[in-house]
Amino acid sequence: MKKLLLALLCTASPALSDTLYFSAIPDDDETRLIERFGAVADYLEAELGVAVEYVPVKDYGAAVMAFRNDQIQLGWFGGLSGVQARLAVPGSQAIAQGAEDESFVTYFIANTDTGLTEADALPDLSGRSFTFGAQTSTSGRLMPEFYIRELTGKAPEDLFSTVGFSGDHGQTLRLVASGAYDVGALNYTVYDTAAAEAAPEADQATVIWKTPPYPDYNWTIRGDVDARFGEGFTQKVQDALLGMDDADLLASFPRSEFIAADNVMYQPIEDTARALDIID
Repeated sequence: MKKLLLALLCTASPALSDTLYFSAIPDDDETRLIERFGAVADYLEAELGVAVEYVPVKDYGAAVMAFRNDQIQLGWFGGLSGVQARLAVPGSQAIAQGAEDESFVTYFIANTDTGLTEADALPDLSGRSFTFGAQTSTSGRLMPEFYIRELTGKAPEDLFSTVGFSGDHGQTLRLVASGAYDVGALNYTVYDTAAAEAAPEADQATVIWKTPPYPDYNWTIRGDVDARFGEGFTQKVQDALLGMDDADLLASFPRSEFIAADNVMYQPIEDTARALDIID
């Protein structure tokens, strides 16, 4: 009887108390991310009635891989990494975005010693050294490269003297502020937060141009979570995210609130990525 019970437990469908694992693209340093998303895990656990655990990952690709391999079932992705995750796991859905993510922008910043100042049009950056963020970052690579090509008619490697990939937005700011690169492209919220906190890097790097708006960050959930956690679980997760009203939690993203999202909103991101051969 004991062996039979053990066999039944091993083959039964996952219980409603199974842990929901989630992660986020590492767009900032790891310490800040763990602090941010540990609090989010506590909030979701209380709202959903299941154990929730944040899983840190080393880079954008690792976040998508963890989602594909079912090591996480929920992800806070950028526009492009969200598209990649949903393509990897058919049936997955974008369920929420920040209110600011409907009209996200990238800042082009320059070291103050370059003498470049903010302009309505993309300045002439020919011959400058330039760094993107992560290679699959929407705001740190995809959209800035799209506008560079669109507005100059040149690929980045033909326009700039040197092209780098910093790995994350905070590092882009530090590299440009230090003079390692003349110019860089980064998520506007990272720069605005640094400026609001009077970080010295914000004094050494100035915004010289802002891209037109595009859709960006999103919460994406695997299409099989209802089978695992119970019918209607996807809706429960969406409701929990849309109902997040704790000012400190929201400020950690930073977002004013979360609003409903769906896959169709990110079709322009997918189309741009295909046009640039970033995805097949």
